[in-house]
Order: sequence, then structure tokens, then C-alpha cells
Amino acid sequence: MEAIRRQNPQAALMSLEAAAASARGGFACVFSTADEYERALITERRAQGRYTQSRSYWPLALFIGCALIVAGTALLFA
Repeated sequence: MEAIRRQNPQAALMSLEAAAASARGGFACVFSTADEYERALITERRAQGRYTQSRSYWPLALFIGCALIVAGTALLFA
């Protein structure tokens, strides 16, 4: 802080402007819109294979199990 007071105001202002420009450069985004970002994100995830259909037999097994329970209950009370 003491060093800033010793400098002349013009040098301090130039130093602050350079620091601000450097800070702004670090926060730049490569996408101009949210749609562009989402499109790139989905494309990357598709390339990784995240949106592929996986074959799961659990729904079929649960349906058959429930159907057997219902049939057994119907036969028990008939």
C-alpha cells in the first residue's frame, strides 16, 4: 500500500488498468450464448457415450414377478 502512495497517480492508474485487463482475460468464455454451450456439452457427452440406450432386463423381470404374484393370489382365493 505504501508503494502505491509513493508512485505518481498516472503510474498507479496504468498499473490498475493493466491488472484489470489481466483479470478480465481470465474470465473470458469461449461460448457466445447458452445454447452454444449446451450444444457443445451434449456433443461432448454423446462422444463419451453417455446417451446410449442400455439394455436392462429389470423392468421385464419386475413385470413377470408381479404378474406371478397376482396370478398366485387369484388362484389362492378362487
